[in-house]
Amino acid sequence: KPDCNILLYDVFDETYKEKEGPKPSMIIVWRNIILMTLLHIGAVYGITLVPSAHVLTWAWFVFCFLTSALGVTAGAHRLWSHRSYKASLPLRIFLATANSMAFQNDIFEWARDHRVHHKFSETDADPHNAVRGFFFAHIGWLLVRKHPDVIEKGKKLELSDLKADKVVMFQRKYYKMSVVLMCFSIPMFVPWCLWGESLWLGYFVPGLLRYTLVLNATWLVNSAAHMWGNRPYDTNINPRENKFVTLSAIGEGFHNYHHTFPYDYASSEFGCKLNLTTCFIDFMCFLGLAKDRKRVSTEIVLARAQRTGDGSTRNRSG
Repeated sequence: KPDCNILLYDVFDETYKEKEGPKPSMIIVWRNIILMTLLHIGAVYGITLVPSAHVLTWAWFVFCFLTSALGVTAGAHRLWSHRSYKASLPLRIFLATANSMAFQNDIFEWARDHRVHHKFSETDADPHNAVRGFFFAHIGWLLVRKHPDVIEKGKKLELSDLKADKVVMFQRKYYKMSVVLMCFSIPMFVPWCLWGESLWLGYFVPGLLRYTLVLNATWLVNSAAHMWGNRPYDTNINPRENKFVTLSAIGEGFHNYHHTFPYDYASSEFGCKLNLTTCFIDFMCFLGLAKDRKRVSTEIVLARAQRTGDGSTRNRSG
């Protein structure tokens, strides 16, 4: 029986066939390799500065980490990619601002690529195809040109909802400016202005180190959560339930569940359990800033687990 909650771009395209013959050669983007290398060197240096940071800078670091992470998980992912709940204008503005702090491409591009990922998961048309290995799925896909099938399928996706969202298109228009402000300037200047932290430390700790950790937490969903863990809901797909990713990506590690039921706003059978993103969305609903959360019934979950799951224990820790 078809589920009316499922959107067309959430459904894996069984008709897609990878082209026969040799794969197109990878085209390395040296600019991205250099920038990512420098970013991670800067993050490692930032770690050495953490012991000398003011306690308020540590708190600010955590706040910036959670804010930017929510811009991805509650914003670009669960709201704009999957339309798993509805958000008011003030909440959409907050999430778009938080998303700029995360600096992982603008919402339109992030959601487009994520929809392609679900529709053509682990094929040549998947932007971060985990079949190509951990490194490629984690960061390598950002260091080379996209496979031609990724570009082709991305152009054919239904994206009218994103184009009609003025918040999404405003962020896309002013994305570079918003990243400079939200990802680097505000994390650096707030500690300097409010409690006298050095700009140097502000740049490397709540700036670069925080940014790098959020990036890697997100990338682990694409890599580790497609390789390691159990599959209690569907053994026909590679995504797994991964405890570490659940914690690092504030609730996104229940990945076998998510790829089985991509329209569920909680991305988990267990709601708020170890799922800060779901707690945030629930709180926004309590405040009247969000509504219409899509959820999978317990009966459907149990039936699916019995039919296609691996028989492993479904648990609240991923």
